Amino acid sequence: MKTVSSLLDAHWYERYTKISKLNIRSSIYDVTNRCNLRCKGCFFFSSDEHKVAAEQMDIAQWGSFIDAEMARGVNLAILIGGEPTLCLDRMEAFYKRLPTFCATNGLIRVPRDRFPDMMIGISLWGDEDDERMLRGKNTFAISSKHYAGDPYTYYLFTITPKQIGRTEGIIRKIRDVGLKVHMQLLSNDEGVSGFNWQPAELIAIRSEMDAMLDAYPQTVISSKYYHEIITTGTMLGRPFGWMECPSVTQPMDHRQPPPKRLTNFIRWASDLKTMHRCCTSETRDCKTCKDGAAHMSWVMVNKRAHMGTAKDLQNWIEVYEMFAKLYQFLPW
Repeated sequence: MKTVSSLLDAHWYERYTKISKLNIRSSIYDVTNRCNLRCKGCFFFSSDEHKVAAEQMDIAQWGSFIDAEMARGVNLAILIGGEPTLCLDRMEAFYKRLPTFCATNGLIRVPRDRFPDMMIGISLWGDEDDERMLRGKNTFAISSKHYAGDPYTYYLFTITPKQIGRTEGIIRKIRDVGLKVHMQLLSNDEGVSGFNWQPAELIAIRSEMDAMLDAYPQTVISSKYYHEIITTGTMLGRPFGWMECPSVTQPMDHRQPPPKRLTNFIRWASDLKTMHRCCTSETRDCKTCKDGAAHMSWVMVNKRAHMGTAKDLQNWIEVYEMFAKLYQFLPW
């Protein structure tokens, strides 16, 4: 019988031991339905999720809700929107209670005197031209001034087909302002012309992502196995899709047979009562999903499947470490 200790040498076993103690249990929260941008391809607005529930305006209700979330085992709150920084009091209600991650476009600076060590992920959709075309504004020019050198901030770089051959310039800019970067791929939920991935483009961007990790190991937080998963949409020969996704809201998950999934995961709307189907779009075809966190989680919940060989288990460890670093459970 293959065991973790039989598959790993002392170095890898030590790395495994560190992550085996974490027991990360996350859920996702729409802090607000509002945003100060309207990006082409944003799943929140393209699927009309901003219309399904009215925001809870009573901050005391947020506090009670968060206490209940902690009671059911959540130990990582992932705050999304709209734009969470429009509601700093709601963010603070989470931050004062449990480990909290804020996904933001970076246009509003999170005050570090109020949130000294909260992990922040800034969305970035390309260089100046790409950002202006898809988001209406060069957000990097603003966010990089807000967060330059911040040890608890990184860029979540959503790569589009237009950026093949151009990612290095973007990553170099991020390095030069003293920040980290994590890469994922655009799912193009609104079908913007020229932004759907073609098979040859996915092969090319995988090679480029690997090269960026090799060239900028102190800046890029990633793994080559993750690049393989996100570009091929397969893991150990299994295709990603509805029957494999681990990030389906638990009370809405009636799949049979039940797949490996995140424990107690729910994505909550801003009324604190309504639940969304999954970690991304209500309307997205799961076969087209390129969401980075969903694919990382897919790997993470399938440890047993990665115990066929030492290399498979090492791949699993690297992805788990990457996730833990991005959410501050392990240091950079």
